[in-house]
Amino acid sequence: MGGIKVEELLVYAGIPAVLLIMGIAEMLKGLGFNAKFLPIVNLMLGLAAGIILNQNDVLKGIFTGLAVGLSASGLYSGVKNTKEGIQK
Repeated sequence: MGGIKVEELLVYAGIPAVLLIMGIAEMLKGLGFNAKFLPIVNLMLGLAAGIILNQNDVLKGIFTGLAVGLSASGLYSGVKNTKEGIQK
C-alpha cells in the first residue's frame, strides 16, 4: 500500500488551483481592480501555489506554478472572449 505521490497530488491539486485563482481574479475585478493586470496576478498566485504544493523541489514548483498561473489566465481570457462574442 502506497500513499499518494507528490506528482499525483500536483495533477489533482493543479486543477482546483486554476479554478481558485480564476475565482480570486473575478473577485478582484469585482472590487475594481484593473482587469489589464489580472494576468500578472494570476501568474503570481500560480507561482505561489506551485511552490507551496512542491516545497521539496522549488524549481519544479516554479514550473508547476507557471503552468497553473498561465492556465488560469488562458481560461479567464477564453471565457471572457467567448462571453463577449455571444453578446455581440
